[in-house]
Amino acid sequence: MSEQPVLSVVVLSWNTRSLTLACLAALFAESPAHAREVIVVDNGSEDGSADAVAERYPQARLIRNPDNRLYAAGNNQGAAVASGEFLVTLNSDTEVREGALDQLVDFLMANQDYGAVAPRLSDPDGTVQRACQRFPGFASALCFDSAFGAFWPGSRVVDRYLMRDFDHRTSRDVDQPPGAVCMVRTSEWRQLGGFDEELALFYNDVDLCLRIHASGKKIRYLASADVMHHRGASTRNFAKMLVTWHRNRLTYYRKHYGAVGALWVRFCVRLRIWEEWWRIGARNRRDPERRRTERAHLRASQQELWSR
Repeated sequence: MSEQPVLSVVVLSWNTRSLTLACLAALFAESPAHAREVIVVDNGSEDGSADAVAERYPQARLIRNPDNRLYAAGNNQGAAVASGEFLVTLNSDTEVREGALDQLVDFLMANQDYGAVAPRLSDPDGTVQRACQRFPGFASALCFDSAFGAFWPGSRVVDRYLMRDFDHRTSRDVDQPPGAVCMVRTSEWRQLGGFDEELALFYNDVDLCLRIHASGKKIRYLASADVMHHRGASTRNFAKMLVTWHRNRLTYYRKHYGAVGALWVRFCVRLRIWEEWWRIGARNRRDPERRRTERAHLRASQQELWSR
């Protein structure tokens, strides 16, 4: 009779065959202090990911989706069948270091006033990724990824939002830790309703962290636990990433800031589109054909963004 798992690990996979297999190899290479189950949700991959997982790691519970249900729904699907006391969502582009997940479990066991904990993320060469952020607000919506953030006082807003005052080498409480790996209690995940599926690909982790804080619990960034992360590899193949990011950001602001928040983000997006239109012209002064092509693509993205 198999041991009841203490930890449920949910790995979401979409067309990341080699990365998913490396992620699972790292998980199953460990002899964890806390019994765990691994649940792999394949979001309709077309690269043979699901078959490869079934063949090489039959001990993992594999859920095959016929299509890409995106990040929030896919993780919710895996979490729904989790039987461990603790739950960690683990991106397929990560590889856990020895003992990292056990440290996260130990932390939550010892600290009931915390609702989530996340590890340090590192590049393959060991460089620490500065991935924690403060919650976004009206100023960050205007300044992040725009010309307003390139100079003071907008640059100060962006620096604060991205926590550039924190070197990520020590542990501390944070607003939102890196979403690539985050552990919660399964019971609390279910009480909160998991990820909001209206935030299909982006801002779902920000929203969950905000709801954890609203419940009266803190979130810990635990620097002693290390997980290697291939930055952005799990979303790199998603063609409509930028449009989806803006849509999900708009949904997040509407949810937490109401109609005023939604109107403000729409205004900020329109400013960013105008800025990009100008930039395309500036960098293609001597290439009118490329200028027309890039602006046509920008116009199409804008139409898709506002189409619903």
